[in-house]
Amino acid sequence: MALARQIKHFLVVGAGATALQYVLLGLFVEVFGMNAVLASGLGYALSSLFNYAANRRLTFQSDARHRDALPRFAVVALSGLLINTIVMWVAHNLLDWHYLLAQILATGVALVWNFILNRCWTFAPARP
Repeated sequence: MALARQIKHFLVVGAGATALQYVLLGLFVEVFGMNAVLASGLGYALSSLFNYAANRRLTFQSDARHRDALPRFAVVALSGLLINTIVMWVAHNLLDWHYLLAQILATGVALVWNFILNRCWTFAPARP
């Protein structure tokens, strides 16, 4: 699949996953009074399940076996979670940004990281 089309699909799938993460973030912070950084991480982890299924099928149209792709996706998602959490913590706690603004920055950084690793490693076509 052409790179431009993959990027477009990745952005659409990512928008859905991000919307889910933001809804969960707001719910956890505003309704349950959870710490914003913890709520961000939990929302990220839960939205990753949707993200795996949609990117596997729509973005990368991968036929990789789940036993191969899912652990790789988990590594990418966990590294993305770490990046998300660090950026969120720095922006919210050190720079005193509003948690939603901090989350927008964290989302952008993690998005680039996740696309590159998922395209080149997680869902890369098998080599003969």
